[in-house]
Amino acid sequence: MPATLPPLRLLTVFDAVNRSGSTQAAARVLNVTQPAVSQAIKSLEQHVGVTLFDRSTRPVALTRAGEIMKSGVSQGLSRIAEAIERAQIEQGSDESSVTISCTVGTATYWLMPLLAGFYAEHPQIAVNVLTTIDSPNVTQGVDLVIRYGLGSWEDGDVIKLFEERLVPVFSPSLADPPRTLADLQDATLLHVVKTDPTWLSWKDYFERLGLPENRSRGRSFSNYVQATQAALSQQGVMLGWQSNTGDLVREGRLIALPDGEYFPKEAFYLVVPARSRDREACRIFVDWMTQLIKAAP
Repeated sequence: MPATLPPLRLLTVFDAVNRSGSTQAAARVLNVTQPAVSQAIKSLEQHVGVTLFDRSTRPVALTRAGEIMKSGVSQGLSRIAEAIERAQIEQGSDESSVTISCTVGTATYWLMPLLAGFYAEHPQIAVNVLTTIDSPNVTQGVDLVIRYGLGSWEDGDVIKLFEERLVPVFSPSLADPPRTLADLQDATLLHVVKTDPTWLSWKDYFERLGLPENRSRGRSFSNYVQATQAALSQQGVMLGWQSNTGDLVREGRLIALPDGEYFPKEAFYLVVPARSRDREACRIFVDWMTQLIKAAP
């Protein structure tokens, strides 16, 4: 007899935690409180009868059962989203929404804070944000893509959004913080495991600035949201991107290493596939985003 499926709401929260890297980040993405996210995860564990997260680790990690659930839930929600998208296209009701694909870090720290302004001007349009671990692709159900690189892609019109800046960042409460670039050689570094060659790592940073390699073992994470939370909790030094950690530095929650800035030749771009050019919702969002970037300092 097949198992009784848990409520879709619980599965959505579970997926959001996995995609964003923590319950706190998932709460921001879902626009709910962190306790609500934690309670949803506990309810899901009670429903399926297994422990999904190992809470003895920091940050919490999936158990073996959780890894199995992650794969099934991710694929299942993806298929549901594709089915809804196809149904909307068939019905012709997709003109009231636009789906944007970007990385977890870009969505959490750059795009999501901007959407309140868009909704204030265009409350009739729903913006769906689809997050990825690697550089996003133009796939079925995706209207627009925010991508980092040189902008030389051929899968859509390319609009430059902003240039990037990288700088080592760390918590003001970090024990023995680095004070110069030379101090990075022995600092505990927070690494993000990358599968996309366009993203710069600590190794790339040291090579491009002509610095000696770091001698510390460091700590590794699967995405920038996890690494950022680790930096905020005094676990080490993170290679911060302006789009991800700029606000945290301005708020004083993270400190940027003096003279540690690096300006890569790559930048962030908005990619508009051919099929999205004539869609009213996409046109409105692209026009709004373009004007926003022009007005930015």
